[in-house]
Amino acid sequence: MENIEVEIKSFITKEEYNELIKFFRKNAEFINEDNQTTYYFDCEQDLRIQKNDFFSKICLKKGKLHDQYREEIEVKFDKEDFEYLERLFLNLGYNIQIKWFRKRHSFKWADIDVMLDYTNSYGHIIELESKSSEENKGIILKKLKERLDSLNIKLTPREEFEKKFEYYKNNWKELIKE
Repeated sequence: MENIEVEIKSFITKEEYNELIKFFRKNAEFINEDNQTTYYFDCEQDLRIQKNDFFSKICLKKGKLHDQYREEIEVKFDKEDFEYLERLFLNLGYNIQIKWFRKRHSFKWADIDVMLDYTNSYGHIIELESKSSEENKGIILKKLKERLDSLNIKLTPREEFEKKFEYYKNNWKELIKE
């Protein structure tokens, strides 16, 4: 069963972001352009709800945030159900820990999913991702790192993501001026 999400990501500049969009439009299959609103809840698990241009979903990712591989469980709903999902989790006693507002460009590059993101007040990111079985996750991770390296993009250390995430988590209300 391929229920393990293997991913690597790096912060990139706005210029790299724009150049990579051009590169992937020429060298990969364009999947879509999407606007996403994601709410993270304050619980031990990585529990989120998201509304995008196509649907809403509940997403639970096991493991720790910024792990390179984690089991992922998603349940999709109609786009209009996002407010019901929010009310459900608030009524269950969860609080919204963070709100993200992101523009995403998605591509299929051979057998790898590529996402180029701009998240409001957080930055530009490239993410390479592939699904794997538990047994093959190390092989897939190595392949993703090689592909990122072929783009001349350095892998951002986990510590840098964690530091930036903590800053955003503590300041998102002011940063997005909600």
